[in-house]
Order: sequence, then C-alpha cells, then structure tokens
Amino acid sequence: MSTKHSKAAAKFLENKKQAAWHDETLWLVRAKRDKLSKEVPEWEELRNMACATKSYSNSHLDELLVEFETNARANGATVYWAKDADEYCTIIYNILHQHGVKHFIKSKSMLAEECELNPFLEHKGIEVVESDLGERILQLLHQKPSHIVLPAIHLKREQVGELFEREMGTEQGNFDPTYLTHAARKNLREKFIHAEAAMTGANFAVASTGEVVVCTNEGNADMGVSQPKLQIAAFGMEKIVPDRESLGVFTRLLARSATGQPITTYTSHYRKPREGGELHIIIVDNGRSKILADQKHIKTLNCIRCGACMNTCPVYRRSGGYSYTYFIPGPIGINLGMLKAPLHYYDNVSACSLCYSCSDVCPAKVDLAEQIYLWRQDLEKLGKEDTMKKVMFGGMEFMMERPSLFNVAMGVAPVGMGVLKAFGLSWGKGRDLPDFAKESFNEMWKKGKVK
Repeated sequence: MSTKHSKAAAKFLENKKQAAWHDETLWLVRAKRDKLSKEVPEWEELRNMACATKSYSNSHLDELLVEFETNARANGATVYWAKDADEYCTIIYNILHQHGVKHFIKSKSMLAEECELNPFLEHKGIEVVESDLGERILQLLHQKPSHIVLPAIHLKREQVGELFEREMGTEQGNFDPTYLTHAARKNLREKFIHAEAAMTGANFAVASTGEVVVCTNEGNADMGVSQPKLQIAAFGMEKIVPDRESLGVFTRLLARSATGQPITTYTSHYRKPREGGELHIIIVDNGRSKILADQKHIKTLNCIRCGACMNTCPVYRRSGGYSYTYFIPGPIGINLGMLKAPLHYYDNVSACSLCYSCSDVCPAKVDLAEQIYLWRQDLEKLGKEDTMKKVMFGGMEFMMERPSLFNVAMGVAPVGMGVLKAFGLSWGKGRDLPDFAKESFNEMWKKGKVK
C-alpha cells in the first residue's frame, strides 16, 4: 500500500500551529453551512430535488446538451465539443491564435485545472492571468489549489503579505487583508485592461436558454469579460440543468453549502456575445461518459463543486489539500481520482475515516463515503491491498468464527495490553492504548447484568 498521503500529511502537520488553524478555519465554514441550512425549512427537500434533477439530467444528457447547443447557437454563440483535455486545450488555443491573442485573463475554473490549460497556453507563448484572488496568489507562488472553493486556504495572510512585497512592492510587514486586497485589485486592474480575451468556467449551463451561469464573490468573472470582445466559456457536460426553475434549486444550495452565505455576491448569466464581440462555448467530456456507464459511481456526477465535503472531512482538515495525489482533494477528489486512474490514485482511498459526514452534508446527495468504501473493496482486485491489514483482518476473522478461541483471547487481552503499555507502546502517534473493561460484555450477559 502506498504511503504517499500519510507522508504528505505528516509534512503538513510539522507546522502544528498552522495545521490547527487550517482545521479550525474549515470547521468554522462547516458551522456556517449548518447555521444557514437550518434557516431553510425545506432544506432537505431542496437536497432531494437537486439529487433527482441531477439523476434526470445525467440520464438525458444526449437531449439536454443538444438542446443547450441549439439555443446557444440561436443566441449567437459558437459551440464546440471536446472529447478530452487535449481537444479542450487545442480548441481554446486555436480560438486565441486566430484572434492574435497574447494576453488572456480567466476566472477560476476547476475544469482548466483538470485539463492543465494554463501550462499548455503558456508553452504556446500566451500570457494567462488568474483573476480570482486566491488563484492569483497561487499562480504567483507557482502552486496548485488546495481546495476547490478556497484555493489558497492553506496560506496565512503573513505569507500572502510576503509574496506581495516581492511581486507588487507592497509595504514591508503589512499583511492587513484589506490592504492586500486593494493591492491585488490595483495589480489586476492593469491585467484586465490589457487582456485581449477572457474566459470563465461555468457552475451551471441551462439547456432551455443556452446560457452559462457563473457564481463568484469577487466579480472577477464579470470584470474579465467586460472589456475584451472575445469571451470563452467552458464546462464539463455534467454541469447541464434543464431550465431556470431547476437552476434556482442549485443556487439556493450552492453558496450555503460552500461558504455559509445565502447566495454568492454575483450570479452571472452569459447568454449572448456582447455587441460586436464573440462568445465561444466549449462542452467537455474528458471521461465523464465513462462515469455514466459505472452504476456504482454514477452519482459522482451529481457533484456541484461546493467543497462542503472538504470542509467537514476530519482527514482533509487535518492533513491539507496537498496530501492528496489527485488535483481535487478530499472525499470528492478521492472518488474522482479513482474514476480517472485507480492504479495511480489508489493511495487516497485510505485518507478516509468512513465517518460519512461528507455524504451527510453533500447538497446533491452524492454518496461519497459509500463510494469510498466500495473502492476499498476493489483494492485487492487492483493488486493494491495493504498486506499487513489483510493479515490482521484474516486473523480477526479466524478468531471471530471460533467463540472458544475468542473468549480465551478476551481473557488474556487485559494482561497483554498492560505489558504493551508498560513498554510505552501506543496505537499510532498521539494515541494511548485503551484500558480493557474489567468485565467483558459476555461475562456481564452471563451474569444477567445486561439483557
């Protein structure tokens, strides 16, 4: 069994103060989600509707995506279909190349991360600027997002202040968040003004209207597309929703689940090209069709990328996003990584306590923990099962099937545990071996103490 995750987590935990801050900050976001959700009496009904709508959409993609394409073309947009990451990147490059674009600004898009768009375009000589503040910070640090909604959550403001001193010439030692935000805004303003093309992802795509919907708190998506006449939008095909009525269900769930706010500051609908401009929309598969055929894991396509599963996950909160080998961390990332390449990302499957908190908070009712459990059952078939765990479980099974042997073992266990504790042994770091009860349940039952 690979130990990539455990080693990376151990490195993250070396800075105990920052690790504790990471845990507490994300739990605060989870608590805000709980508060907001409890203020909506029909919250569970909305979750059921979201799950049902996603199930319908994913089983009618052939109809809904064609409906979207038809309506988008009628709106004046140009629509493309990309079967994989290579086609997605090539289509975008060709559009930019045909228009002579050298300065390209984009808002946050996990699809772009998935398809590694930025390095592809930069290799072709095109400057790519991330306009989301967190993404911009990471771009300057040459780092990847550690969270899908809060990409720079692993960084403290002091670190951002030091970065801005080097990159933007800000005041030394000034890491006031408001000051740093204004400095970033001033720096980005020039990038917005000189951009020759802008790109957004899409939180949702509405089949009945042919529009893409982008939810942000910074307004950077709107700012990006407001100046250049060339606009590109791209989305994974599972982002389709039938109509605006169903869209309303998801917008009520998204921000509350993601950041604990009633709705994002901006919910922008891009439907037509600006006057004298062009709107290009790319619909991307990149393995999603394959997931459709996997009945055990098809509900992964329900995900609306809110990040709630990460905010609640005790493993993610205490190990950080970079401890996962797939570019999306946390419970949803474990599942997506296994669907992408199980032999490459199997090590993440162990980064789960099976507490099921992720399944409980998911707004679209993705059965995240249940799917992780199923992946664990497949490890032996993949040739990646932990040998030590297999031996231990085999021994436990052998003993449990033999009551007399089990009772003997329980009788000597307190003595054995005492010997181990006397030598200072423990169950993992930070855990003491437990004290056995003076009476076992069997003994209590035989004496009539329990019924």
